[in-house]
Amino acid sequence: MGVKKKQRARKFTPSPVRVEGLGLRSAAVNAVSLVLYERRFLEEALADSLTQVDDPRDRAFAHALAATALRRKGQIEAILENYVEQQLRARTGKARVILLCGIAQLLFMETEPHAAISTSVALAAEDDRARRLKGLINAVLRNISRDRETILAALPSTISNLPKWLHTRLRADYGIETAAHVAEAHTSKAALDLTINNNRAGDDLLQLGTRLPTGTVRLNDPHPAIPDLPGFSDGNWWVQDVAASLPVLLLGPVNGRTVLDMCAAPGGKTMQLCAAGADVTALDISQFRLTRVSENLARTNLKANCIAVDALEYEPEGSFDVILLDAPCSATGTIRRHPDMPYVRGNDEVKLLNALQRKLLRKAAEMLKPGGTLVYAVCSLLAGEGPKQVSAFLSERDNFTRNPVAPGEHHIPGEFISKTGDLRTLPHYRIADSSGMDGFFAARLIKDAN
Repeated sequence: MGVKKKQRARKFTPSPVRVEGLGLRSAAVNAVSLVLYERRFLEEALADSLTQVDDPRDRAFAHALAATALRRKGQIEAILENYVEQQLRARTGKARVILLCGIAQLLFMETEPHAAISTSVALAAEDDRARRLKGLINAVLRNISRDRETILAALPSTISNLPKWLHTRLRADYGIETAAHVAEAHTSKAALDLTINNNRAGDDLLQLGTRLPTGTVRLNDPHPAIPDLPGFSDGNWWVQDVAASLPVLLLGPVNGRTVLDMCAAPGGKTMQLCAAGADVTALDISQFRLTRVSENLARTNLKANCIAVDALEYEPEGSFDVILLDAPCSATGTIRRHPDMPYVRGNDEVKLLNALQRKLLRKAAEMLKPGGTLVYAVCSLLAGEGPKQVSAFLSERDNFTRNPVAPGEHHIPGEFISKTGDLRTLPHYRIADSSGMDGFFAARLIKDAN
């Protein structure tokens, strides 16, 4: 194993004093390792890894570094093959992840080369199994830094950033061209979208972004931290991707109606329903996640009956006028903001989720009043979690029919509506002059009145 012959390692010894920025980069490397090798979610992995990093700016950099390394993993590994003779095996410790994060800084984050290289070598020195590869890491990163412009001019296809299991499914569901568009969107950081609480957005907030046709405010980048944004403490808005706000709109007027939000956390749709005047019962299996929902309801001065329970075990006193089932899913539609998701999920997890989604749909059907509306939604790109799930449900339930979404309804563009009348957004879709959104599927179903 070593640097390819045309590129020789040069001796590099980091300063014996503390290397600036080492702690936050160590946290990023550790978090990426936890995602890739232990299938931990990035936010959870970073929370564990950043315990010794207090500065919010350092924490933000660590998050950006870890996210970039995961977003660009396929491209970086393809580039790395040109600089290393053999693959770095498990016995080399975190060497491969150190290189992944080092290259991410040099190519995609415009980090000062010396900082990226010196900290990467210092991280290797701290790892018992990676220590012997300090020279290789130094040489590879110096060579990539030298070749940066040439590399960027001929980057490998962004499709390589999608894990094989996801790429295969997207090609089967959408075709090569759309799969490529999704992969390209995956390389970009998601915008910050806000849902406005009963039109309480002030001019000071609107000046920081753009109001989209559906009512969402999309902030320009850069923008203040979320708690520092105008109207945060007054509860004038909550963070919610524009695509995630659309399923509730499909329910139509809900003022005064009894609504069940079956899987409520993180709570954006619960707050939409409450703000629209619905009598909302919000369920979630996780007490911790439901506590966050309750905190957000309190901040926005909205009220719902929050119950920590497995929706499959819930036995209401009566049936509901309207049910929203935003079902647990692979969350592949959120890969722009959660680039860890394709590495945490996989085919086996999707099969288990498919079975749960079927059970939840059947349970929702039992709790809905005759003549009531059920919206089934998933933040997934996979057909098996969206249209195929709905088709299977309708094939076994002759008392339910699909209520197609009309182009332009609630200002939803026709491009977002499938041939069967369901909502389908993809990460590369545009709304107005703004591009990018979560991938969402939602179908509106009506229960027969008799």
